[in-house]
Amino acid sequence: MESQVRGGTRWKRFAVVMVPSVAATAAIGVALAQGALAASFSVSGQSFKVTADRLDGTGFMQYGAIDSGYTLKGEKTAHPVAVSAFDSAQITNMCQSVVTPDIPLIGSVSLMLKAGGGDTPVKAKNLYIDVENLEADATFRGIDIGVAAKDANKGPGIKKGDTTNPYGFSQQADSATLTGVKQTAWATTAGTFKLSGLKMSLSKGVKECY
Repeated sequence: MESQVRGGTRWKRFAVVMVPSVAATAAIGVALAQGALAASFSVSGQSFKVTADRLDGTGFMQYGAIDSGYTLKGEKTAHPVAVSAFDSAQITNMCQSVVTPDIPLIGSVSLMLKAGGGDTPVKAKNLYIDVENLEADATFRGIDIGVAAKDANKGPGIKKGDTTNPYGFSQQADSATLTGVKQTAWATTAGTFKLSGLKMSLSKGVKECY
């Protein structure tokens, strides 16, 4: 299933009527947390790219929302996103990259994180991913498409603080499996996020997961 947002769409309306889209997957964060993280924060002026060989999630929900934040020049802006939520997820061979451009005397600098290789995947609970673009092969089990967001009950529910219409479109499933994942996201929050075999590197220039 594929959806397109045509030119002229108002971002505020996107949170009211979101056309169906494929389920998005999980993105790695730079910190671990126990319990619920604060959900209402301004996103940075940098999106990040994520790849994964495989994601197995249970308790899936997806709905449209708006992420408010800043550009790298400090100007206020907003991004229409598809928020994908999982009660729990396991992610195999995950890579996250973010590029900071135009650093004086240096140019661009790339941050790359990798985790979940080998036999020990990344594990997350109460996971929310604010996704802009996604490519993957996806299988859903027990899927319901077109549920009012406030009534979706197979996943963790609407994230506290999200700018969305509770009566708008959502979809949900008992479980989902995604393979060959490539995505761009603006934010991720989780109750717990366990990163096995975490490796981080910084390099000059543009070096991304894909």
